[in-house]
Amino acid sequence: MLTMAEVIDAHTSLGPEDVAWLDHLVAEWHLLADLAFSDLILWVPGVDDNVFWACAQVRPTTGPTALEDDVVGEDIHYDPEHQVTEAYLSHEIVLTSGNQLRAGIPVDVHAIPVVRGGRVIGIVEAHTNQMGVRAPGALEDAYLEAADVLSGMVHRCEYPADVDKSVPWVSPRVGDGMLRVRADGMVTYASPNAVSAYRRMGLTADLEGENLARVTMALLRTRAPVEMSLTNVLRGRGQHEVEVETPDVQLRLRIINLQNDEGPVGQLVLCRDTTELRSRERQLVTKDATIREIHHRVKNNLQTVAALLRLQSRRISLPEAKGALNDAMKRVGAIAVVHEILSQAFDTSVKFDDVADRLLRMVVDVAATGEPVQLKREGSFGYVPADVATSLSLVLTELCQNAIEHGLGQDRGVVWVKPRQHDGQLVVEVINEGEPLPPEFELGSSNSLGLSIVTTLVDDLGGEFTLSSGETSVGTVARVSIPLA
Repeated sequence: MLTMAEVIDAHTSLGPEDVAWLDHLVAEWHLLADLAFSDLILWVPGVDDNVFWACAQVRPTTGPTALEDDVVGEDIHYDPEHQVTEAYLSHEIVLTSGNQLRAGIPVDVHAIPVVRGGRVIGIVEAHTNQMGVRAPGALEDAYLEAADVLSGMVHRCEYPADVDKSVPWVSPRVGDGMLRVRADGMVTYASPNAVSAYRRMGLTADLEGENLARVTMALLRTRAPVEMSLTNVLRGRGQHEVEVETPDVQLRLRIINLQNDEGPVGQLVLCRDTTELRSRERQLVTKDATIREIHHRVKNNLQTVAALLRLQSRRISLPEAKGALNDAMKRVGAIAVVHEILSQAFDTSVKFDDVADRLLRMVVDVAATGEPVQLKREGSFGYVPADVATSLSLVLTELCQNAIEHGLGQDRGVVWVKPRQHDGQLVVEVINEGEPLPPEFELGSSNSLGLSIVTTLVDDLGGEFTLSSGETSVGTVARVSIPLA
């Protein structure tokens, strides 16, 4: 299905400010769809004004859909009797005279022109499935009355206001709980879910006929300092959403100022009990902090082990034993680098370029050669899963160390590390410019501990490892390919 931006770019001449306004409207029009129990389609005029294009669509969560199919990308040609054309030409909200049949279902349709700067920049067409209309009652009447006011605000480009920006995963929806508040702050209607939310906060009286700010403040006996008083917020001043909290319950309120042709008519207040959501967030934060602390302690312990190995190597005179301890110290240090990165920003993946650059500096510092050595990275590792990062760090360390110790020739003190990601694979080449491999060399028969470690780790990761001479029979190329999916 086409996106809103694609339809507008391809078929309209709307300016950036008009497009920004329509984007904002589409981001918040779910409120109108739920209040009106209607599917909404946004039509935009084409370049020649004789064709209208559907660029966005939303279905209600409070009732059945009236549109089984997606219509984004479809067009309506000029028809003076069509409600979209009539709304565009008249600049007025157009209602149908009777129910239309759509796929055998009676559907009530009306069109709301979005008038901005004296021009119609879009038409919101509302389709209401009359077969599934809920039985009339106080809740349905309150919804439809609020929808009528909101439709007028959409028509005059008064909704959504700049502050009307919801947070999809936490902001209250109509079904979570709704209160209708007069301009003087008195509650004229409270949905059952809204009453239940206030009951959980400790309310024993009724909400209807009471001052919302006064009732809410009475339930919050102790509050931390805030930039603006809750009373002013609930009267529609300042911030758009606010959270109120008792020792046992946390409630998120969304305040939408309503107004008609004559001026302000109060607020629509949506409420959602976010107690469980916030509890889960706190648990996740605690878990995240705990995992970071574990990585930090593992890093410290590994650095302690590396320091002990370093002390032990200084007290050994046998070159072979000293080299073995230095190799062990280097491997422990490589693992410690990964845990240090994870302790700073725990995530399911690691930006491995930072790890690689630290490892290359460490390998150069402990290189067992008197010749000048340079390790240069060309390309990016990208993001690597955290469970792959530790093994990959050891593989990279061993290959670089092996290239320095065995692959550098006279006046050839550069080792290149060339990583890249391609089709879900991470490919890393470690290239030196020293002597090529002996003709009789076979990787499987090598007794090198470093190469054995690399082979084992790469196999565990489901990857491939090859070691070959350079293309010009100069130097060697160690190539590792690891699946990241």
